[in-house]
Amino acid sequence: MRAHLARVDAVIIQAVIAGALSFSHLHDLAEAAGQGGWKAWAYPISVDLLLVAAWRRMREQQRAGLPAGGPRLWFLVALAASLGANIATAGLLDLDDVPASLRVVVAGWPAVAFFGGTLLAHTPRTPKDPAASAPSETVFTVDAPERDVLPPSTEPVAEEPDTGLGAAPAPVPTIALPPALVDRVQALAEEHRAATGQPADPDAVRARLGLPASMTPSVAAHL
Repeated sequence: MRAHLARVDAVIIQAVIAGALSFSHLHDLAEAAGQGGWKAWAYPISVDLLLVAAWRRMREQQRAGLPAGGPRLWFLVALAASLGANIATAGLLDLDDVPASLRVVVAGWPAVAFFGGTLLAHTPRTPKDPAASAPSETVFTVDAPERDVLPPSTEPVAEEPDTGLGAAPAPVPTIALPPALVDRVQALAEEHRAATGQPADPDAVRARLGLPASMTPSVAAHL
């Protein structure tokens, strides 16, 4: 526990030192660019707040699995402003004679920061559980085409004589075929007989017509 607190304390101390140095560099650069008084103190706050806000929004978008290009752009803009101030005050820039271009950049920063902060603040916040708010998928089912139900045959079925060997299995009732289908069955049978010289197999004819296996007796009745 103490080791964990020591690590946390070290991180906090390092963050405070780095933040104070960066804050001081931004203040010095803004003051050198003509932004005196309270305005020089407001510049570091503006840069650091934009940096933190962009970082938090970027992490939210990434955790939700959404694009984070916008927050990442504003994070890089704020980071460039902070790093630029740190480098400029490292002796590479004469703070007593700041270039006009840098004065323009410093003077235009409030508008840039306001625009970026507004976009970050008004971006719709992602839900903590994206799956809970995701629209449910609609499942579409396609009904199978209904088959024509053929009326059962009313023709009497001949009863087999009792041989005394027990009850005979119940005969499979045949289904009457429509006239058009009967003609098709007979045409296929004639075609098979003409090609092979053999009578057509009822099961083969039934398969060519795409009928179920239960229709084989009905096909055989018309061969």
